[in-house]
Amino acid sequence: MRELAVRLGVNPNTVAAAYRTLRERGVIETAGRRGSRVRPKPATTGREELRVEVPAGVRDLSTGNPDPALLPLLAPAFAAAAARADREPVLYGADPVDPDLARIARAELDADGVPAGPLTVTSGSLDAIERVLAAHLKPGDAVAVEDPGWGSTLDLVPALGLRILPVGVDDDGPRPDELRGVLESGARALIVTDRAQNPTGASVGATRARALRAVLREHPQTLLIEDDHGHRIVDLPLHPLAGTTRHWAFVRSVAKAYGPDLRLAALTGDPVTIDRVRGRQRLGPGWVSLLLQRAVVRLWTEESVDGATVAAAYRSRRDRLIDALAERGVVSHGRSGMNVWVPVRDETGTVAHLLHAGWAVAPGARYRLSTPPGIRITVSTLSPQETAPLADAVAAAMGQAPARTYA
Repeated sequence: MRELAVRLGVNPNTVAAAYRTLRERGVIETAGRRGSRVRPKPATTGREELRVEVPAGVRDLSTGNPDPALLPLLAPAFAAAAARADREPVLYGADPVDPDLARIARAELDADGVPAGPLTVTSGSLDAIERVLAAHLKPGDAVAVEDPGWGSTLDLVPALGLRILPVGVDDDGPRPDELRGVLESGARALIVTDRAQNPTGASVGATRARALRAVLREHPQTLLIEDDHGHRIVDLPLHPLAGTTRHWAFVRSVAKAYGPDLRLAALTGDPVTIDRVRGRQRLGPGWVSLLLQRAVVRLWTEESVDGATVAAAYRSRRDRLIDALAERGVVSHGRSGMNVWVPVRDETGTVAHLLHAGWAVAPGARYRLSTPPGIRITVSTLSPQETAPLADAVAAAMGQAPARTYA
């Protein structure tokens, strides 16, 4: 610092202040006597570039999309919402949250044990997570994330100038001992997927939830963000962590059950968090379209999605593939949701082998930090007739068994 001050002809205190500002904004990181380094440029597209290019004729099981056959028809709901908009146009100054949407969402949150709190609407889960992080953290702060975890979150956190601290995941969600370690090392926030975790299908059970709450009570200043995008597509009960810490947020999107193009999520949390999110939202998009909100209300009130049926369909497809893989000596994971995670020794080789055999799967590199290699298989549209051939192909790609030919 003294050398730079001499070179620039400024006071050493000025240089020290500049370094401090750069560190706080996440531009540089310091490592004691090893000095300061410029941090890598924040990712903006990052893991999306790891997508597999699917040639014609290859069965695509890499997307993470829901089964279109299980999604509701949208035209009647939007027609009803549009007719109301014609009668009662929404103008500036209107309440940004439709009261019927708030009422229904709050009743379902209450039924699932999510603590009472104000409610707002965001443009999907990732929008909610970004707004909550920005409401409390500053560049350079550390965020505990699941590993493996949702690739979009793994890109978003560094894009905000925040640091990632990975927490290992098993079938019951984040491991409590690893969570304790990262919180003790300075993580300011934690992002948890309650059910249908992407990519592993993990679901936080009652015992694990108690253990995680105990860890969080030791760190009450932690910002807790819970993502329950699996609502209405999962038949496992919710065990929320919300309310354990001073600041918390709980978000539910409609994408998986009603369609990814419905960019809408209900967000609740402590009053300070939701007030900050609403305030920042007013300075940007203003609000999520009331036309969209009322269409979603129509879908809810008409029970256009039978959650039990959808959850059972995804469960049967997961279980068939997991059982078929186990018969071939392949270990896999998928307690909930529409994905199956398969640990592999050679991720690139396995993906390439499967692509050559006619199956496209997602490489685990899109979802992991320090976790060993794996592949994600989306089973949402996997038919019973495809299960055995796919399991054979996976086993062959991993060197577990020779592939068999099917007529």
